[in-house]
Amino acid sequence: MEQVKNYFHLHLISDSTGETLMAAGRAAAAQFQGAQALEHVYPLIRTRKQLFAVLDAIDGAPGIVLYTIVDSELAAIIELKCRDMGLPSVSVLEPVINVFQSYLGAPSRRRVGAQHAMGEDYFKRIDALNFTLDHDDGQLPADFDEADLVIIGISRTSKTPTSIYLANRGIKTANIPIVHGVPLPEGLITAKKPLVVGLIASVDRIAQVRQNRVLGSTAGYQGEHYTDRSLISEELKYARSLCERHNWPAIDVTRRSIEETAAAILALRPKWR
Repeated sequence: MEQVKNYFHLHLISDSTGETLMAAGRAAAAQFQGAQALEHVYPLIRTRKQLFAVLDAIDGAPGIVLYTIVDSELAAIIELKCRDMGLPSVSVLEPVINVFQSYLGAPSRRRVGAQHAMGEDYFKRIDALNFTLDHDDGQLPADFDEADLVIIGISRTSKTPTSIYLANRGIKTANIPIVHGVPLPEGLITAKKPLVVGLIASVDRIAQVRQNRVLGSTAGYQGEHYTDRSLISEELKYARSLCERHNWPAIDVTRRSIEETAAAILALRPKWR
């Protein structure tokens, strides 16, 4: 019997993109079984006028308020207004900034969106994203040696979204589909620079994801072989044999999210280096 969920409003106020708040809010909400957050995200809030409009909206849908606001005056307004409304409010970054200040013996710059500055790291991420999009699904196999990472796997092992996620971390990632009986590109076999990682999953998981794709395909699409469990099992055996033959690590993504798969790959990189 499915558990009835309790819904609550979660208000996320940021003077930047709100990504930090969303990650923190979702991580906290995930610890409470049966509770589902209704997210209200308010990014780029940098003036009193913007903030008061947000606070009016919160008053109409009371809930938990999380914020990352560098401006101390605006932060004080949030605290005061939430107290008046009887709502809990938390500055997500302030305790962390205080620890940094105490340890480093220097005040913070209090600069809005400092982590999004267009410096060297930013352009490294853009370069990695361009590379990854150009090398999706086995494209441009001649220059795999320019990659930091190559992900291989049979269809529906989340190669592309994992590659894009890692590219956003500044890692040049290519991905190549494994097709039963079809040799991998010679450029991959001879490449010296990249870490090569295979993604595998259970037969049931692959079949389920493929079946969903078939159901959403255009009329006339023949998906019998694509979703056949015995054929999927053969594909997976072939994928494992390739990884074993070339001494490439393989990661089972059956119960892993994209983020967890990426973290497992990142954990392999120091060993590879």
